[in-house]
Amino acid sequence: MAPPWLEVLDDTVRACATHRRADLVERLSTRRSRLLDPKLRVVVIGEAGQGKSQLINALLNAPVCAVGDDRTTEVPALIEHAETPTAAVVTARPRAIASSSRTSVAVEDVTAEANREARSASGAPVVRTEIGLPRALLAGGLALVDSPAPAALDTVREMAADAVVMATDATSELSGTEVRLLEQVARLCPTIVVALTKIDLVPGWRAVAERTRARLVEGGLLATVLPVSATLRLAAARTGDKALNEESGFADLIRFLHQGLLGQADLLARRSVAAVTALTVDSLLGPLQEEFAATQRAANTEAVARWHNEGRRLERLQRDASRWQTMLSDEVSDLLSDVEFDLRDRTRRILVEVDEYFDAADPAKTWDEFEVWLRENLTAVAETNSEWLLDRFEWIARKLARQLAPHRPDAVPDSLPREVPADAVGDLRMPRVERFGVGQKLFVGMRGSYSGLLMFGLATTIAGLPLINPISLGAGAAFGAKSVLEERGNRLKRRQAAAKTAAHRYVDDFFLTYGKHSKDTARQIHRALRDRLTAVADELRAEITESAKSIKQVIDTDTAQRTARANEIRRSIEELAGLRQRAQSLGATRAVQVPRGLTA
Repeated sequence: MAPPWLEVLDDTVRACATHRRADLVERLSTRRSRLLDPKLRVVVIGEAGQGKSQLINALLNAPVCAVGDDRTTEVPALIEHAETPTAAVVTARPRAIASSSRTSVAVEDVTAEANREARSASGAPVVRTEIGLPRALLAGGLALVDSPAPAALDTVREMAADAVVMATDATSELSGTEVRLLEQVARLCPTIVVALTKIDLVPGWRAVAERTRARLVEGGLLATVLPVSATLRLAAARTGDKALNEESGFADLIRFLHQGLLGQADLLARRSVAAVTALTVDSLLGPLQEEFAATQRAANTEAVARWHNEGRRLERLQRDASRWQTMLSDEVSDLLSDVEFDLRDRTRRILVEVDEYFDAADPAKTWDEFEVWLRENLTAVAETNSEWLLDRFEWIARKLARQLAPHRPDAVPDSLPREVPADAVGDLRMPRVERFGVGQKLFVGMRGSYSGLLMFGLATTIAGLPLINPISLGAGAAFGAKSVLEERGNRLKRRQAAAKTAAHRYVDDFFLTYGKHSKDTARQIHRALRDRLTAVADELRAEITESAKSIKQVIDTDTAQRTARANEIRRSIEELAGLRQRAQSLGATRAVQVPRGLTA
């Protein structure tokens, strides 16, 4: 048969699931598994410099927790029983916080190493340290947790503490900050022990202990106060002095941990369930009470406001009917002008490149490469211009839709035709190219060389040389070569001019063909968009009219629903109140029974 506290906890989990609080369900399920675990988790908390870590070292008679003015605990340290000493730093893996990795470290260095890694900005975040020690104190299932001072409350919550030991030194009574921390901890874990540390340094520690007990009673906190001295405890452990060990107070603390906590596990579970159920019920009641208050407010004011809002919407729709149509026409006219200018500008820049290209290139050698380049560039112009046209239309459609029906995403057509006509870029024929063959070169060379031979031959006859001599022959050869080169250049220029003319004519044909398609596409989209927006306006007008007619029906339905929901919330509040009463009955025995010989 399940213990009563488990039934209360399960009912609380079911209540959280009913109210769709998955976060609370997960938290309580974790708490349930921890309560069914035979291990007893005792979280040690305290402000910096109060001897918290040294208290744990003295309890275990091992330097497992780093101590010192500059060695403040940065991450929780979980200390459990193990057959051999073991220690590991647990870090969260990058991009997978739910998983973790463990790095083995020497027991005496593990907390100092974890503190260094926690302070370092690089590396994976440190979750906790886990330490295993072969100690009789831990063999019965006791687990100690050293908590960072700033995150004490979070550690108590995350570790699902069964009991809490708060370390505070005997130099003064509890501070206001410590009392507030205890009040918060008591709501999560009502089993609290206040360890009054460093009594070896304060001769009047007994008076401080009494004032501390009085301060706890004044604050309504039921906690056991145990004065201890870690220094005396460690000295007694080194010398084997039992009397000194009793004087240190740790014998009482250990008896309390074994008899008061491990010996009363069921009572601790009942008190923990009572506390966590109370917190959970409060979390569930807050939203329910707010919702219940909302159901009590009259719905008439809201209905009237809705009716006026519908009337204003109808007036605005009628007023904007002609405005958006005029705006659509203006936007389309501007768009057509911009698209035509863009097309002309892009083709003009291509023609400039064509002219520059054929100022240097020979069409007879590069025409095939040029033809591929020109077709690709004109195809890119067509695609870019088409994309711009359709993007502008989509922008116009969204602009008008925001004005006409901001809450109707279907006011804009799902898609616009984006295909480019297959005949936008036609065939480019190579212009007729005049060949300059070997025979033509020979003829032109002979014609040029005749003039040089004759001119220089006549000039050299004055000197008594014959008409044909080495000088006249050399001049004839030079004049012939010059004539061939000049003719080659002239023919190249004629070929380049013919290529430019063919390219210009080809680009003009493309401009006419694609420009016609672009304008036709714009007109089709214009009509489709106008018809779609008109249909949406008609639908909105019908919806607004119908909504205005059904306001009275909505008011009646809303009133009935509010009443039904109010009754449902009232029943839920009563069920949660009953759950709270059951939890309070579990925690009726609020104080843990103190072992004989100890002072609470």
